[in-house]
Amino acid sequence: MYPNEPKCRIVVTGMAGSGKSTFSRALAGKSGLPLIHLDLHFWKAGWVEPSEDEWREKQRAVLAGDAWIADGNYTETLDLRLERADTVVVLATPWWRCAGRALLRGCRMPDALPEGCEYSAWQRLRDEWRLVPRIWRGRRTELERELAIIARHGQHATQHVLKSKRAIGEFLDAAERGYGDGNH
Repeated sequence: MYPNEPKCRIVVTGMAGSGKSTFSRALAGKSGLPLIHLDLHFWKAGWVEPSEDEWREKQRAVLAGDAWIADGNYTETLDLRLERADTVVVLATPWWRCAGRALLRGCRMPDALPEGCEYSAWQRLRDEWRLVPRIWRGRRTELERELAIIARHGQHATQHVLKSKRAIGEFLDAAERGYGDGNH
């Protein structure tokens, strides 16, 4: 299945700070597929977390279409996204790059916020910088955990594990041309 075919459902996952949103925006721009940023759908007004049942139901609704790119690292519900996906892209970015991006991202406000949520610059800085220790702690286990879930629930999907900026660039170039060739 190629990214610009009419029925293409792509899951983009990876560690916090791996570049999922940036990659997904570029892929959507090249493929013309609609983009679903899961972070914008997860939070309820006032930054209230939904229950797992609520979150699964919300994802079922936003993933109901025939073509999409869904970006996010909600590992607890990755199985749900994999059920409908025909392509999985795992950004296996080194942990130190993810941590650096989280630090830098703390200095920038996001383009969009979930409905009913407000964010001050201080809150953004605090939240993103709190990710750094979490990234460090998960540096050895998070990728393996996601790959295990993909092996259990995503065998039917074409899988791409992108480990470098070059591999990401090649994948995006291939998506623009209408093909990709697996792990890089």
